[in-house]
Amino acid sequence: MNAVSLKPALDMHAEAGSENSAPKAGSASSAPEAATPVAANELLPEKPPLAPVMREPAAAEKPLYVRTPVPDWLIRAIAMALGLALFVAFWSILAKGGRLPTPLETWRSAVQVFGDPFYRKGPNDQGIGWNVLASLGRVGIGFGMAALIGIPLGFALGRFRFLSDMAAPVISLLRPVSPLAWLPIGLLVFKAANPAAIYVIFISSIWPMIINTAVGVRQIPQDYMNVAKVLKLSEWKVFSKILFPATLPYMMTGVRLSIGVAWLVIVAAEMLTGGVGIGFWVWDEWNNLNVPHIIIAIFTVGIVGLALEQLLILAARRFSYE
Repeated sequence: MNAVSLKPALDMHAEAGSENSAPKAGSASSAPEAATPVAANELLPEKPPLAPVMREPAAAEKPLYVRTPVPDWLIRAIAMALGLALFVAFWSILAKGGRLPTPLETWRSAVQVFGDPFYRKGPNDQGIGWNVLASLGRVGIGFGMAALIGIPLGFALGRFRFLSDMAAPVISLLRPVSPLAWLPIGLLVFKAANPAAIYVIFISSIWPMIINTAVGVRQIPQDYMNVAKVLKLSEWKVFSKILFPATLPYMMTGVRLSIGVAWLVIVAAEMLTGGVGIGFWVWDEWNNLNVPHIIIAIFTVGIVGLALEQLLILAARRFSYE
């Protein structure tokens, strides 16, 4: 009885166990999944990143050819030599017409002229050296007188407005007059050629010094003059400590312009007055139809004028105020 009655119960319990153990469709399986293989290096702990290794930079390869910069003085020398060569070539082309001497003919004449530049064969027949010295003497006297009067006058005109307004119409009227227009006045007043030529140099070279010096004084900041008033400086102190140092560059510019004008004027004045001088020498050689000597005189005038300008530039650098 008992055995018969337990059998259905066991069968029901077995069916229920089989139903519980079987996986349902659409649901996750209750059995554990098969383990996936893991690499050995994944099981090890991660190593910290290595610090970057500082390597010495590789030495730059030495170039086979190193270009050295060309000095500036060499470039300028080459440029000037090229300019002179082109000038001589152009001169040679013009000389083919037959009116002008060739560069070689002029050079041969220059060797003869400067071979004995200080000969004397009479009052009107002297070497080119004596003529240049005579012209420089006249320029020195006329230019010196212009500097002695023009520079102080420029300081006064720049310092005092009333004086500047007084002199403005006179300067504006006389400055544009041609230098040779003053020569008859000089001959009339002085009754001689030499002082007349000096007078022409004086009247022609004074204007740049007056104007540039006055402009330099006006460019001084007003604060400097106000400080001078507060300190009650004398007029000499104002001139020596403020006006002169600040105006010196302008003044030297006027001096350079004036010496150039003076050297240009003397050649023209001596052509008209005669006597001993580079201008008279040029005119005398023209009367003799000696064209190579005229060209030599032109180059001589240019070289002397360049030398005078360079001397003034050196003086300006020597006496410049910072």
